[in-house]
Amino acid sequence: MARSGAVTFKGNPMTLVGEEVKVGQPAPDFTVHYFDGGLNTISPADLKGKPTLISVVPSLDTPVCQTQTKKFNEQLGALGERINAVTVSLDLPFAMNRFCGAESVKNMRVGSDYQNRSFGQNWGMLIDELKLLARGVFVLDKDGKVVYAETVKEVTDEPNYDAALSAVKGQL
Repeated sequence: MARSGAVTFKGNPMTLVGEEVKVGQPAPDFTVHYFDGGLNTISPADLKGKPTLISVVPSLDTPVCQTQTKKFNEQLGALGERINAVTVSLDLPFAMNRFCGAESVKNMRVGSDYQNRSFGQNWGMLIDELKLLARGVFVLDKDGKVVYAETVKEVTDEPNYDAALSAVKGQL
């Protein structure tokens, strides 16, 4: 299913592929890839047992995506190992790893949806016209249930950091 006009990019209506993820539902399936000397994967099963914040960005090569990733990295640092924090984009795993090293992003893992776009399609975040992910934030409880969901209406705007962080902290 496609949701026409679900988000805008620089004021232009865009279509999101897939169903909208809503609070109360189990986390949809996905597999994203990360690089740590080899290519490895993250799936919902890997996130169970701890509250999880999933920050979704179009590309870490853009200023707003960099800001979003660095802000969550900073603000989640105090929570340490008590939570999972993942940034998902369609950037290649190698570029994501390079960005994290250059920007000292250590409190978030990064996962690339480049291979089969399962995150974008299953979470309703793939922008059909651009073949990039929309901007958003999801919070899961320790059992993998969605407790917070935000798809940012204008892709070039930042998410509601306070609401997302409050949702994560409410799960501790």
